[in-house]
Amino acid sequence: MAPVLRGAKWAGREALAAGAAGAGWARSRGGELLERIPTDEIEDGVRETVSQARDRIDGFVRSELTDLRRALRRQRKRLGV
Repeated sequence: MAPVLRGAKWAGREALAAGAAGAGWARSRGGELLERIPTDEIEDGVRETVSQARDRIDGFVRSELTDLRRALRRQRKRLGV
């Protein structure tokens, strides 16, 4: 059991060192990396997707309301109201 614990301890230390090195690299190049992200394109894509989703939802709700009104008319007619 002791070799397993030593191995886990070693792996933990190595993971910590690698994580710290990665964090340092990201900190030093963070601004540069952020500038490379196409935020305008992402924003346009999200706006377009949301607009399309809103249109589809509106159409679906409109269709469901129409069907519900028809069903209500049929029930009223059947009940003689």
